[in-house]
Amino acid sequence: MPKPRRSRRTLTLVVLVVISLSIISLDLTSRTHSITSGIKSVANGVYSPLRGGVVDLLSPIGSFFAGALHYGSVQTENEKLQAQLGALRQELSEKSYEDTQLRTLVALQHLPFLGSLPTVTAQTVEVSSSNFTLTVTIDKGRSDGVDVGMPVVGAGGLVGQVVSAYHHTSVVQLLTDGQFKVGVTFGDNVTGTVDGGGPGSDLTVDLVPPHTPMHDGEELFTSSLEGASFPPGIPVARIESFHTISGASQATVTADPIADLSQLAYLDVVQWEPAPSP
Repeated sequence: MPKPRRSRRTLTLVVLVVISLSIISLDLTSRTHSITSGIKSVANGVYSPLRGGVVDLLSPIGSFFAGALHYGSVQTENEKLQAQLGALRQELSEKSYEDTQLRTLVALQHLPFLGSLPTVTAQTVEVSSSNFTLTVTIDKGRSDGVDVGMPVVGAGGLVGQVVSAYHHTSVVQLLTDGQFKVGVTFGDNVTGTVDGGGPGSDLTVDLVPPHTPMHDGEELFTSSLEGASFPPGIPVARIESFHTISGASQATVTADPIADLSQLAYLDVVQWEPAPSP
């Protein structure tokens, strides 16, 4: 039976090793140089492909082990870089938040629609939202000059009204609360009432006569009617849509708050109360 292919390869390798050793021995004497030079040339031609194959086989293995040895240090360095990046992002986020709050505080000191009305600047300490109410709690109360019924404004306009006042805190009902109402005026002395729609709902404007001229984006302001619950001229909302249904007694109008109710970290309580009825 013929010998297995593996045995032939082994025999060939042994023969090549023997020839190589013989050539090295012969090459040690100068007298055999002319003889060995030819043999070495032949042996090199036979051995070179084998050597190249062995190198090609071992190189990826060597690279793998080298990479494995350095993997731990690379991973550690990557974790350090990720931590540094996270810290930088946090720092930028905090700086952006602080800048926003600073701009809000500066804006609250220069609200042109309040004129000379005195205010108390307060910080929001709690936000309460449910299917029925939308309120915030602020860190100023009766000892700071805040009382029930006082209007609360933000940088853009009306935010709400104080509905509960304690010694050092107060609760503010937001403009969007389903129970909130405020009389408004717009256009050519047109009056109406803005009603809060509750969480996720638009404001509605009631008591507007049918076919009243108006346009999208038109601003509504607190009215100056006698006995109004708010001082006149505070921006309240912008008209979003309007139409009149045939036969209806009033126009159907929706609006959006002018004040940014997502930025309520700081607010101004207006120290104003309606004049007592005669």
